[in-house]
Amino acid sequence: MTATVTTARTAGPDASTTASSFARHRTGVVLFGALALLILGAFLIGGGTWPASLTVDLTGPLGDVSDWIIDNRDTHPLFLYFFGHISNAVVLSVRGVYLVLLAAGWAGVTAAAGLIAWRVAGIRLALTAVAAFILCALLGMWVPTMQTLALMVVAVLASVILGALLGLAAGLSDRVFRSLRPVLDTMQVMPAFAYLLPVVLVFGIGVPAAVLATVIYAAPPMARLTALGLRDADAGVMEAAASLGATGRQRLLTARLPLARKELLLGLNQTIMMALSMAVIASVIGAGGLGDRVYQALASVDVGAALAAGIPIVLLAVVLDRVTAAAGNRIGTAPQAGPAWSGWAVVVAGTVGAAVVARLASKPTWPDAWTVGIAEPVNEAVGWMTDHLYSGVPVIGGTADWAAHFTTWILDPVRDGLQWLPWWALLLLVAVLAMVIGTWRTTLTAVLAMAAIGVLGVWDPALNTLSQVLAGVAVTLVIGFAVGIAASRSERVERLLRPVLDVFQTMPQFVYLIPVVALFGVGRAPAVVAAVIYALPAVVRITTQGMNSVDPVVMESSRSLGATGMQQLRKVQLPLARPALLLAVNQGVVLVLAVVVIGGLVGGGALGYDVVFGLAQGDLATGLVAGAAIVCLGLMLDRVTQPTQRRTGKGA
Repeated sequence: MTATVTTARTAGPDASTTASSFARHRTGVVLFGALALLILGAFLIGGGTWPASLTVDLTGPLGDVSDWIIDNRDTHPLFLYFFGHISNAVVLSVRGVYLVLLAAGWAGVTAAAGLIAWRVAGIRLALTAVAAFILCALLGMWVPTMQTLALMVVAVLASVILGALLGLAAGLSDRVFRSLRPVLDTMQVMPAFAYLLPVVLVFGIGVPAAVLATVIYAAPPMARLTALGLRDADAGVMEAAASLGATGRQRLLTARLPLARKELLLGLNQTIMMALSMAVIASVIGAGGLGDRVYQALASVDVGAALAAGIPIVLLAVVLDRVTAAAGNRIGTAPQAGPAWSGWAVVVAGTVGAAVVARLASKPTWPDAWTVGIAEPVNEAVGWMTDHLYSGVPVIGGTADWAAHFTTWILDPVRDGLQWLPWWALLLLVAVLAMVIGTWRTTLTAVLAMAAIGVLGVWDPALNTLSQVLAGVAVTLVIGFAVGIAASRSERVERLLRPVLDVFQTMPQFVYLIPVVALFGVGRAPAVVAAVIYALPAVVRITTQGMNSVDPVVMESSRSLGATGMQQLRKVQLPLARPALLLAVNQGVVLVLAVVVIGGLVGGGALGYDVVFGLAQGDLATGLVAGAAIVCLGLMLDRVTQPTQRRTGKGA
């Protein structure tokens, strides 16, 4: 027995040394194996694009499904007694909320916004909310704003209920959590455009399809954060509640949910922001409201009209984001004096009073004489910029020249290079990238997702989209890392950037396309430019936060050893901030992909165009296959840019 124990103790360090040695040389081993497979594959398989023999033609089956749905939409019991009731409930709910908003009038709605913000977040945000709604009315966008707000109220309420129920189930059951996690991961990387076609096919063009697409898109953050909050509840508190004899339901209501309030409010915040973004995109399928104004302006390249509708969208986003974020930050602070219901009584009384006063003054709707038209001066300014910046600028060239050069020198070579690579070599490259930063599970997921694109028969269009994503991510990371590092090293730069990033981060994806098209024309380059602008705020914020989170003691120690500022940056801050930087890369990839897909509306081509074509023509086969390929592409990119913590010990 003693000999056995001694042998085990002696073998332990050797095994540990071997494991750590393998971990240190993991990248070298993976690269050597990839090189060997590359040489072997060149001899055995050769080159070429994805072979036709490995594709599955879904045109026939999907066309049959589409025809069956269209033929039976008005007669089949599934549509009459299930989907039909859902559609009617959505229409009645949105119409009811809209009528309430109209009955309250501009004064009642503005008062309600200000009082709710005051009750939840304080006087400063209350004034901001009042100013935001008044500015929406001044721009002549009161009615579209109320239409969007009505759709938002219904969509957010449904998203929160659905997400909370799913999160509750995942938070209380390990089996449900494991089953739900890959679904939520997939939905998180799925661009918003991919949700539209299947919903339109079932519900047709109109408000029901727009609301349901918004709910599907906005519910995952609520589900994920609810599950996170419930599963991370303080074990000591839960054990104390159980020791006092509390039942499972009592522990949930008195311990788990109160402890998860911050996560629940963060989930509400994220759901609201994603719902607003999707409500704008859903204007393509008849959502109406502000998104419809932006979409019409995009079709006619009317930057002034787009800006007039885009500003209220941004204002709504800023107000909703700030109020819900402030409510989350105030959790755990000292409670306000007086009973809780008294503040809400003031909100109700103030709203009703403002609405009644406006009606008595015969001004329930915002007077047209009080509006300010900005479309014409904005279009004049854009016209001047187009005349002077679009082309013919001495030395540096115009924006059209930049777009053409970017397409010729970057987008075309990257696309041609990807399409020139043998299909198996590209799968091998994906496997290597995933294995270097992840585990065999993430590698398998990434490779299968990429292979699924070939099986669907859209290999070349997907590589075209991938080339735009890679070019956009490269530009985003270069600019984002530089600006984020500068902001982390200067409080003044960070303060100056904060309001700019706030505005850009809350602006829906659709709004970015308008000025980009006006300055750069249509094509792949403008789609990439819009994607870069959309993804930059997240990359800059994450980079700044990661650099600032480096332990000050470590920084002071390096400074005391005589390290210069550049040495501290290269040797200390960047290595210690590596997890945040990798997260910035991951978020940049996901956000760039989302807008590159929408770029199909402005000539981006590839998979985005196929989705737009499928929506416009009702072609389920084309649109749904392209949407599935986009999901696979997003899943692959997410896996090869998201580091996974490897387990050590026996499980390694």
